[in-house]
Amino acid sequence: MSSLSASEQAGQLLMVGLDVNASRTSLDSLVTGQHLGGVILLGGWFNGAAAVRSTTAHLAGLASDSATGGLGLMLAADQEGGAVQQLRGAGFTRMPSARSQNSLSDSSLTAQATTWARQIKAAGVNVNLAPVADTVPASLGTGNGPIGQYGREFSSDPDDNAGKVSAFIAGMSAGGVASTVKHFPGIGRIRNNTDFYSTGITDTTTTTTDPYLRPFASGIRAGADMVMVGSAIYSRIDPGVNAPFSRAIVTDLLRGRLGYGGVVITDDVGAAKAVSGTPTGERATRFVDAGGDIVLSATPSSIPTMHAALTARMASDPAFAQKVEVAVTRVVKLKLKMGLARCG
Repeated sequence: MSSLSASEQAGQLLMVGLDVNASRTSLDSLVTGQHLGGVILLGGWFNGAAAVRSTTAHLAGLASDSATGGLGLMLAADQEGGAVQQLRGAGFTRMPSARSQNSLSDSSLTAQATTWARQIKAAGVNVNLAPVADTVPASLGTGNGPIGQYGREFSSDPDDNAGKVSAFIAGMSAGGVASTVKHFPGIGRIRNNTDFYSTGITDTTTTTTDPYLRPFASGIRAGADMVMVGSAIYSRIDPGVNAPFSRAIVTDLLRGRLGYGGVVITDDVGAAKAVSGTPTGERATRFVDAGGDIVLSATPSSIPTMHAALTARMASDPAFAQKVEVAVTRVVKLKLKMGLARCG
């Protein structure tokens, strides 16, 4: 950590999206020039494991002392099951939706998740941005745009969710893949999808002692490697503030009340409509200021602006620079665990 320049530190806090229709080399200069910490595969990578492996091998090969401070890349995908399974085709089992996974016993789900993890690891993906820990109330059901509409939740009961979240994480861990619980503190009670709307995304129910937090707490106890913060607004916790920019949510609730000391990542804050009213650079600085770590952007063109905002704020604000150091330290610790870094 102490050997990383300010520019390298900022880069480790950024993850960029590679669309399936883009050239596998399209991000090379961005990853190496901005010292990025990770890449997420976006879109439908449906041509099988061999195609994914050729891309991930190329991306992993971009890491070097000069390009990434000697740290390997987090290579991520959304591999939940059902409608949200980015990696498909030969080499990947077709995964049932979380709703269907809920019919399995916890031990059976762990066994299947272990297989799914081994498959994506063999394809060069080392981070799964799953499982979903959101609970959609039965009274809302498919009226919930981001989760319920697609059956992405295990159950409408938070206690059922908690057990399945832990079982899924156990399988990811056994298969050698980092797991991510999302979308903290829960987007099951809103109507519109934060990717596409800036209205209809306010949760007027969730509190800091809400039962719907139990699946997240369960995932943390089970060893989730990251927690993803959703982009909704919670009027009973921090009115009018999108969750990634809320210290009350990221630091006080997640790190404080729930006791989570690991890496916190945003949902997409590059293209998402929910945060479109916040200037691009501020999306990165406000998240880190709130206590977050990795800023995920599906829009490669936003990365230089975010990187510049982080480094400029570090140069002008020593307290913020210290927050960056703490965040990068958490990222480096996770990379050590994942075999993407080494000490000594």
